[in-house]
Amino acid sequence: MNLGSARAVPYTDHRDGVSGIDKRPVDGPVRVAAPGPKGFGASGLEGDAVCETRHHGGDEQAVYAMAREDLDEWERTLGRTLANGSFGENLTTTGIDVSGALIGERWAVGDEVLLEITSGRIPCRTFQGHMGEKGWVKRFTQRAAPGAYLRVIRPGAIRAGDPVRIVHRPDHEVTVALQFRAVTTERTLLPRLLEAGEALHSEALAVARAYVEKYGTGSAV
Repeated sequence: MNLGSARAVPYTDHRDGVSGIDKRPVDGPVRVAAPGPKGFGASGLEGDAVCETRHHGGDEQAVYAMAREDLDEWERTLGRTLANGSFGENLTTTGIDVSGALIGERWAVGDEVLLEITSGRIPCRTFQGHMGEKGWVKRFTQRAAPGAYLRVIRPGAIRAGDPVRIVHRPDHEVTVALQFRAVTTERTLLPRLLEAGEALHSEALAVARAYVEKYGTGSAV
């Protein structure tokens, strides 16, 4: 479990020049709850800074999860150590294929918290600056293992080391990775996102609906 504080950085568009992307591991317990609509609500974790609320945070991006296994793969690619929280994630999981999770999949974390997958994480300029890697946005996008945003269905407290259990898998095949590819590099996949229904992040759902209205569903693969 990782939390961030607002820190001055040279690579953010925030009016005060601060970002909370630099997350650091904490032991907890940490209260998790729905933070409110995007633009007003920030992180779903108490004590975690989300500074640029125009693009980050809010109920549909309340928690960000990344698989430790994906960080390990990036370590091998980049030739550098990546501590938990290095990608700005709140939850660094083990044993779960986060990018292979289904939109609408629900996770029970610890004894109280229930979360629901909404979408993959779209890389931005702040992420690129934080990583300090040339062409980072393009490289991250090409790998299409973005980790997942989750909404809070049931609030409560979580601690480092709490088990994460998949308690519901919806009856469709729209994974986080597929959703990410659809909104970034393979837009002909957008019609397939409609299978996920209202569980999908509302912005991605609107993009998919607009695409279908304009082009129909015949181009999906």
